[in-house]
Amino acid sequence: MAFRVAILGCGTVGGGVACILLEQRESLRVKAGDEIELATVVDLFPAQAAERHGVPRDLFAGDGDELTPDEANAEVDRVLADDSIDLVVETIGGSGEGIVRITRSALESGKHLVTANKALLALHGEELHAAARAAGKSIGYEASVTAAIPIIRGLTDGLTGEDIQSISGIFNGTSNFILSQMASEGQSFEDALADAQARGYAEADPTLDINGGDAGHKLTILLRLVFGLDVAYADLPRQGIDTVTAGEVDFANEMGGVIKLICFGQREGDAVYATVRPMIVKRGNLLSKIDGATNAVRIVGRYAGENVMIGQGAGSLETGSAIVSDIVFLARYGGHPMPERPTSGLKLRPLGELELPYNIVFETADVPGITGIVATAIGKQDINIDSVSHNRHGSDNAEFAIATMPCTRTQIDRAVADIQENHPGSLLSEPRVLPILV
Repeated sequence: MAFRVAILGCGTVGGGVACILLEQRESLRVKAGDEIELATVVDLFPAQAAERHGVPRDLFAGDGDELTPDEANAEVDRVLADDSIDLVVETIGGSGEGIVRITRSALESGKHLVTANKALLALHGEELHAAARAAGKSIGYEASVTAAIPIIRGLTDGLTGEDIQSISGIFNGTSNFILSQMASEGQSFEDALADAQARGYAEADPTLDINGGDAGHKLTILLRLVFGLDVAYADLPRQGIDTVTAGEVDFANEMGGVIKLICFGQREGDAVYATVRPMIVKRGNLLSKIDGATNAVRIVGRYAGENVMIGQGAGSLETGSAIVSDIVFLARYGGHPMPERPTSGLKLRPLGELELPYNIVFETADVPGITGIVATAIGKQDINIDSVSHNRHGSDNAEFAIATMPCTRTQIDRAVADIQENHPGSLLSEPRVLPILV
């Protein structure tokens, strides 16, 4: 008897899943040990989706070229009530009440769930995993973090014997493309964003990509999986790339690094220090070489050391392939629900408490001795200086950067306060501080 799959939503990702299931039907049968049958597809625009993805129209629910929302909801309810459906693929998107109801109901009706919906899992993952446990079913979410990179299976299967110390990476292709263009082509942020939109890397509304929200959804999922951290998405510190200046990009290059939007989590004792924010990545770190819309994940373990996985973080067939890998796994092993990482009791702590090297860009009055004044204030806080950049002189101001050895952000803030108190007017703006990832 075939393992029957229903796809809810046949846009870019859902269409990719349907194509792979149909094109690779015989190969997937061998890999799964059972035939995987695409039973039905529900989409608001079935005729358009069928033509776009080359999927037979008779696989789509409904008779007309389009479905009204009420008709689509009725078709979804039929899928949920159909006991012959073994697994539901959710590629509708969103994280509102409607999609939570659909996905929870799929599990409660005795079906496995596979999704690429990182916002849904970041905001409602605990609720859905509880529903899966109660039903004895599994949630496959390989595609939710970095699409084609098999990071979820790599962590749950390949590194089960590892004691993971830290995880860092580039989880958003849009922001990485923008920062790559700023570094390699000298583009401003605004021009690089427009370029990303023209090439299809950025949406018309790129807010979640450039403000760290999309990457934050993905990091939230991994922090729970890797560290068993009971973390809410809203509590994860996030800073986007829209404040990165050409000057900071230039200073990063002089200091032997490049600026990347980094998802970062590091365990120290009973604490996990985590954030999404721009960092300077030193050239010796492989993440510094990840350009364009590519994604990468760097895992450092106690025993295995460093592992880096690189691949495409978006795309129809790229994301579809990750979803199909979950379908095959569940078709083969679905009688044994996927293991989950229990809550560990570790606590999320502010990144500023962790000792890291930092790069600090100062804009000062262009007066003799200002570099010495700043360096002295930094030294008074027991911060060792690694290097000092060349000064960039304006008409009446100067900019320079100081890279520190590992220290806390609190020490840096005290140094800045010392300068402002003892040399008022010497700092023309708030110093721009970026952690350095070595």
